[in-house]
Amino acid sequence: MSDARTIIAKLRGRQTPSRDELAWFAQGLADGSVTDAQAGAFAMAVCLNGLGDVGRVALTIAMRDSGQVLDWDLGGPVLDKHSTGGVGDCVSLVLAPALAACGAYVPMISGRGLGHTGGTLDKLDAIPGVSTQLSERRFRDVVSRAGCAIVGATAHVAPADKRLYAVRDVTATVESMDLITASILSKKLAAGLEGLVLDVKVGSGAFMKSAEEARALADALVKTANAAGCKTTALITDMSQPLAPSLGNALEVAEVMRVLTGAAQGPLLEICAALGGVLLANGGLAEDVQDGADAIVAAVADGRAAERFGAMIAAMGGPLQFTENWARFLPEATVIREVTAQGAGHVTSIDGEALGLAVVGLGGGRQVEGDVINPAVGLSEVVRLGTQLRKGQPLCVIHAARPADADRAEAAVRAAITLGSVAPALPDLIVERIG
Repeated sequence: MSDARTIIAKLRGRQTPSRDELAWFAQGLADGSVTDAQAGAFAMAVCLNGLGDVGRVALTIAMRDSGQVLDWDLGGPVLDKHSTGGVGDCVSLVLAPALAACGAYVPMISGRGLGHTGGTLDKLDAIPGVSTQLSERRFRDVVSRAGCAIVGATAHVAPADKRLYAVRDVTATVESMDLITASILSKKLAAGLEGLVLDVKVGSGAFMKSAEEARALADALVKTANAAGCKTTALITDMSQPLAPSLGNALEVAEVMRVLTGAAQGPLLEICAALGGVLLANGGLAEDVQDGADAIVAAVADGRAAERFGAMIAAMGGPLQFTENWARFLPEATVIREVTAQGAGHVTSIDGEALGLAVVGLGGGRQVEGDVINPAVGLSEVVRLGTQLRKGQPLCVIHAARPADADRAEAAVRAAITLGSVAPALPDLIVERIG
């Protein structure tokens, strides 16, 4: 018979627990027989010593099977996307309705912010009335009616991950490749997907800072998901700067609405097209990846994606006319301050993690489990790499609750954005495709 101490001791000794032992531990996380202290020790041991390929697959499947695994009977393929986390990354809010507009069904089980990165559920919480904690019946109804729903895992879906996810955020074990893989895929596989695309971020704003780390994670995710029977591809994408020019929950929703209503394009739409093209091709809704990417862009351009987004928001309790009047529904900060360049030059580097932590410091993320997020705070109009600035031109705009908070954020922004005399080489948005 398994027990938590024996399993943790094995991990500490660099041994991989058996499939049965990992299944026991996952069930213990789900039913509470594993304590928080044991969960934290387990997470730290995995973070330090790893599980290996076999152990990673076993933990992922065990966490998936710790609760209910959904199945679907819909009129199109059931597809989804997941990002490993970055700053200014609001892709899900654009891509899910665009996929739905193209004939896919997207039951997206998402998460909250971890570390310096924002969470998709936290962004949706910025919209008045929206509930992301839906019963299974209501979840199925929203997916059927709107074509997509972005929700938190219920108590019945991957409950082991819910326990471990919260522990990772407060025990400095967020960056573990094995735990990231098991966390992402246990929820995704429990959603009953037919196809999945993974957006693995690399760069200063990502958890994976180097191409080697990102490639290793992408490879682990693709191998694990395919071993579990879900057709999966990963794109490694650049996070050497924020993807969208806004960081913070309501500010990122505003950026999403600018894209969906045709007022903005840029890297956010470009990466949505790349990810969506893979999914539509793999799901049989496009002839190839390029045809799929074109279909995503068309769904945004002609307003079908915005219509699906509005239907999803209304079905989840939000305003009925949100897409038509989104600006009046989103909260605004009480202190708005422009941060200007103290000298002239090109933007040569941006520390995305530092900007993300600045948003957390403003109250836009959690420093400890249970912190209440202020949805209005954050940064907007963040400059992009290569931009040539004169002295006094803006680096970004701070949205804060108090002047003292804005002061701290301003110092962090100045430290995070570097100007130089020579324009940098700009990175490709799509670095590599795996799977």
